[in-house]
Amino acid sequence: MSRDFLGYGARPPHPEWPGGAKLAVSLVVNVEEGAELSVSLGDERNEATYDIVEEVVGAPDPAKDTHFEYGARAGYWRIMDELDRHGFKAYMNCCARALTLSPWMGRDAAARGHEIGCHSYRWERHAGMAEADERAAIARAVREIEAAAGVRPVGWHTRSASSPNTRRLLVEEGGFLYDSDAYNDDLPFVQSVGGVDHVVLPYSFDTNDMRFQRGGGFNFAGDFARYCIDAIDWLLAEGETAPKMMTIGLHLRIIGRPGRIAGLRQVLDYIAGKEGIWVARRDEIAKHWRARMGLPEWPDPRS
Repeated sequence: MSRDFLGYGARPPHPEWPGGAKLAVSLVVNVEEGAELSVSLGDERNEATYDIVEEVVGAPDPAKDTHFEYGARAGYWRIMDELDRHGFKAYMNCCARALTLSPWMGRDAAARGHEIGCHSYRWERHAGMAEADERAAIARAVREIEAAAGVRPVGWHTRSASSPNTRRLLVEEGGFLYDSDAYNDDLPFVQSVGGVDHVVLPYSFDTNDMRFQRGGGFNFAGDFARYCIDAIDWLLAEGETAPKMMTIGLHLRIIGRPGRIAGLRQVLDYIAGKEGIWVARRDEIAKHWRARMGLPEWPDPRS
C-alpha cells in the first residue's frame, strides 16, 4: 500500500465553501451501543475497550453491557437536545448492529435531519479481516442500517484500522459517496479506486471526546471545549486565505454524560456565535468537494 506524505503541499486548493465560509465543521455522533463485543449478545468474548479496566472472560459482563447501554438510554437524548438548540445537523456514524437493536434511534435521528452513515456491522477494526468476510460485513451493514433507519448509508468509517481492501470493497459494493478512513489532512481529497473517483473525508482523533477515556488527557467538560475551540480559532485564522475542514467526534456514552455534556454545549454555542463557519453533514461536504474538483454529479441512491 503506497503512502502519501505530501498531500496538497504548501498550496492546498481553496474549497470555496458555501456562503464564503472560512471553515467547514462536521459533527460526528458515533452510535456503537450494542455493537461492542458482548458474550450476552452471542459474541466470542467481551469488549475490552471501555472505561472499566477489568475484562470479564468466558461469561457475560453486566458492568460493560450497561456501561454501553447508557449511551442509548440517556446520552443520545442529551446530544440530540444540544444539536437541536442550534439546528445543527450531524453525521450519525452507526454500527449496524447498534441500530438493529435500537431501530428507534436511527429513525429518530433521520427524522431530525441527521445523516445516517455506516460504522461497519460490529464495533470492530477491519485490519486482518479476510476479504470475503469483509465484503459480507459491508453488505450486511448496509442492509441492516437501511432496514432499521429507513435510509441507505452513503458514508463509511471503520473503527480504528481498515484493511487494505476496505476502500475497494466499498466502491465495489456501490452506493458509497465517500469514506472517512483517513486521518492525514484538514481537507477532503479524491482517490481513484478501480477507476472510480472516490471522496475521502479525513476523520480526527484529537478533537474527539474519546480523549475522556483512560489516558486520553480530557478530565473535565472544559478540557474538551477548550481544545475544540482552540482548533476552531486556529482554522478560522487560516481560513482567511486557505479554508479548511474540521471534524468533531462525539460518542453517546462519553460526551452524553452529565459531567461532560456542558463541554459540547460550550463548543456548539461558540460555533453558533462565530461568522464564517459552515456546519454541514458529511454527505453535503463530499458532494461539494466532488463539484469543486470538477467531477460529475454523484448518483445518490437515496433519491
